[in-house]
Amino acid sequence: MTALQTTGLTVRFGAGAGALTAVDHVDLEVPAGQVVALVGESGSGKSTLARAIVGLAPTTDGQVLIDGSDPAALPGERGRALRRRVQMVFQDPYASLNPRMTVGDLLAEALGARGGVRRPDRDSEVTRLLGLVSLDERHAGRLPRELSGGQRQRVAIARALAVEPAVLIADEVTSALDVSVQGAILNLLAEVRARLGLSVLFITHNLALARYVGDLIAVMYLGRIVEVGPVDELLADPRHPYTRALLAAVPALGRRTAAAPTLDVEPADPHAPPPGCHFHPRCPIGPQVREDRQLCIASDPWPDAGGRKHRAACHFADAGR
Repeated sequence: MTALQTTGLTVRFGAGAGALTAVDHVDLEVPAGQVVALVGESGSGKSTLARAIVGLAPTTDGQVLIDGSDPAALPGERGRALRRRVQMVFQDPYASLNPRMTVGDLLAEALGARGGVRRPDRDSEVTRLLGLVSLDERHAGRLPRELSGGQRQRVAIARALAVEPAVLIADEVTSALDVSVQGAILNLLAEVRARLGLSVLFITHNLALARYVGDLIAVMYLGRIVEVGPVDELLADPRHPYTRALLAAVPALGRRTAAAPTLDVEPADPHAPPPGCHFHPRCPIGPQVREDRQLCIASDPWPDAGGRKHRAACHFADAGR
């Protein structure tokens, strides 16, 4: 069963020659009870895709399906209730929390959006939510500025859980935190996921984190999903050169970095992506596989990715390497 699915989802800003396609006809599935790690460089469109899923970025085309239904096609409260089943935790917990509201008020406000919780019962629900993220009930009376970064992120997670979602989108939730705190937040997400049976879309630029948390990995480049597959299988045998370059950038003891593919060229201008394969100007393996780059320049491999291993958007994904 699929908890969350996008079909042809597109986000375009502007019009005409200067238009920016931040998300380009993305098909992505988050199976029920699993974690999909969405990876890619900064600017690849990961956060815009997440914001489009929860309705914070306008979509130009495509659908978001939650439990198989499109909330945009449902009237009034039915559509809003379905959309609430997907909640997002943002990168910066201080920016995402109202600095003038106490933790208790923030959580009570979220409970009000959920509905079905009587006002006299909200204090006990706030205490329960704080317990879910390993915070004491005394934190309910504090303002966000009185908390550490890790505590603020725990509050943000508790607020997302207040509406009893089926899917949690975690957008770079550890990147603004000290290294010593990152592991605790990752472990908390794993505990909450197991306890509540959540499905998770985990967004990161770090393949090491994707390996740690994910069941599946989806790799994004210039607004497109260029490779997707089970985490162990994909990392053991990546088929897209962009995925291999990202993997080679992960530090590892005893590895000779000279043999690893690198990304020496800056990403293309997303306002004017290159013809053919959008990755071909940066592709580090072209001369090893083919005599010239004409096929990659002339023909876009992305539309036919579904027929290749790991759905890799590369003409030579199935070639010997």
